[in-house]
Amino acid sequence: MSLLAAENLCLAFGPKTILEGAGFMINSGERVGVIGPNGTGKSTLFRVIAGRQELDDGVVHLARGMSLGYLPQDILEIGEGPLLESVLSAVPGKSQIEENLHDAEQSINEESDPEKQLNLAQRIADLHDQIDRFEAEYSRHMAESILVGLGFKTQDFDKPLSTYSGGWKMRAALAGLLFKRPELLLLDEPTNHLDIPSLIWLDNFLGEVDSAVMLISHDRDFINRHARRILSFEVEGVRSYTGNYDQYLELRQQELHVRQAARRNQDAEIKQSEQFIRRFRAKSTKARQVQSRVKRLEKIELVEIGNERASIKFQFPPCQRTGRHPVRVDNISHHYGDLHLYNGLSAAVERGDRIALIGENGAGKTTLLRIMSGELSPSEGEIRHGTNVELSYYAQHHLENLNPSESVLNEVWRVNPSMTQTRVRSICGAFLYSGDEVDKQVGVLSGGELARVSLAQLLVKPGNLLLMDEPTNHLDLMSSEALAETLDSYDGTLVFVSHNRAFINRLASRIWDIKDGELHDYPGNLDEYFYHQELAVAGDHQKKNTKKSREKAAVTESKDAESPAKDSFQQRKTINRERKSLQRRISDNQDKMSYVENRISRLEIEKADLEKALSDPSQYDDKTSFDKLLGDFTVKREKLEELTRRWEHLVDEGDRLSNKLDKLPPS
Repeated sequence: MSLLAAENLCLAFGPKTILEGAGFMINSGERVGVIGPNGTGKSTLFRVIAGRQELDDGVVHLARGMSLGYLPQDILEIGEGPLLESVLSAVPGKSQIEENLHDAEQSINEESDPEKQLNLAQRIADLHDQIDRFEAEYSRHMAESILVGLGFKTQDFDKPLSTYSGGWKMRAALAGLLFKRPELLLLDEPTNHLDIPSLIWLDNFLGEVDSAVMLISHDRDFINRHARRILSFEVEGVRSYTGNYDQYLELRQQELHVRQAARRNQDAEIKQSEQFIRRFRAKSTKARQVQSRVKRLEKIELVEIGNERASIKFQFPPCQRTGRHPVRVDNISHHYGDLHLYNGLSAAVERGDRIALIGENGAGKTTLLRIMSGELSPSEGEIRHGTNVELSYYAQHHLENLNPSESVLNEVWRVNPSMTQTRVRSICGAFLYSGDEVDKQVGVLSGGELARVSLAQLLVKPGNLLLMDEPTNHLDLMSSEALAETLDSYDGTLVFVSHNRAFINRLASRIWDIKDGELHDYPGNLDEYFYHQELAVAGDHQKKNTKKSREKAAVTESKDAESPAKDSFQQRKTINRERKSLQRRISDNQDKMSYVENRISRLEIEKADLEKALSDPSQYDDKTSFDKLLGDFTVKREKLEELTRRWEHLVDEGDRLSNKLDKLPPS
């Protein structure tokens, strides 16, 4: 069943065209990822569908009676009542049924006609059935479980929405939409204000609901898990591709190759015809052929290749080598009034680490980064930076400190005035500010454009210890991927906070989980962290359930004898679900292994070249050159060791998952 049909959508803001003849359909239960660079019109398209933005031309047809839910990036208006009541009120209708019931009960007490009393009694029974069905589908328990899943505490359910911050109001709005379960959900960056636990919960919840979903997200893994079709804002317009984001990339590349080949054939045909026309134009015996070629050329419709959009592309220069521990946290405690974030927290960052800080919102991730940067002093304890440390810090609140009256060029340049203008312009160009774009005033830039200015400032004066707080928050999917790719080649030490699972999995070599004021250190990336958590949970369950398992086995055996068909079906369903999950994890693990193996191969070649250079006796004549070669060799060797350890862990993980899959009974 078609829920939505868009026909010939056209929209422009001044000279900028957002939509031009766009058309597509959304069917019941479909999952569609909407992608494209910032500013191309993704959020605008959602506003058009939600009826909040008028079109210049075209129409959006919605199925009659269809329910639609829309989560914008910024909530401008939200109720002021208690949190839980706001979620319950997201589904209208119950109050009207209760009012009708009250009126019917009032009428039956006043009615003396037996026949009318009988009709009213039937009416009351029907209304009670409606309330029962309503409460079964939209129960208070369901609303509470959604709020808890999104990170709210039960003791806060009665707090007025006006007391919550913008990020928590966004969560409340999302909770209302998920509780309502509309037939079509429009989610514009729903993960922006979620921590990792809430993101995992949302991930699982969306996998189970029946609603059709249109999703904008900068998290590649999130899009891949939920999208079965991609609507992409390309230079030639809005295009549709079957599959998730990874499949879209393959299809898009194949499409470009086909179009380029077709265009090359056309160009060759045109060139050949033009040569024929020039050569035989003056010959009367060839007049008919010449005219035929001329007409054929006039009818040719050139294949549009479509220039690919520019994307962020930059490279961190080599870093100066630091001491073994670029930063140490020694017995720190910190509190805001009565709120105590940490008590005696200690940790050390090793040179070359890629540490992702995770934890619930309010656990103190950003605070710890600010303390490590020296921007904030801990209530107690000490932060110690190692030798030769040059620190760079990217933070969300730094975007607010950019001078709105300055140009992009000057705002980037002021970070390092000793750099030449040519070099600064080159760096600005890497962040998509080229030509006259560098003269734009900072005050007119969007959130994503401001983020690119702040990232450019990092590159103008890079350090060997990089602290980053939610660096992908204002970036589109392509820019987030480009940033991850660049940081992957950064040879300094990185500590960062992010809710972007793909970003963390690409970069992290360690996970610091801040929970209840304590820091828990795990090797590997986020997927490996989840594996550690699964092992811990499994161990706890095994300890708790050893005694109960014998009793349960006896009860289960009895039930199996009573209802074998039902249990058999449920068992097959569980096994199939586990098989699909394991197959997906094995595939993801293989992709990571391939990526790491390619990195190792490249580094081995580079290391071999450096070894060859170091073995040349003439290198000893120039101490500066020799020291640089030796330093580069040491960095490559250490990186190889780190990647080899990561590869070995991935091999073990792949074996573990494969063995687990092999042990599953046939479906």
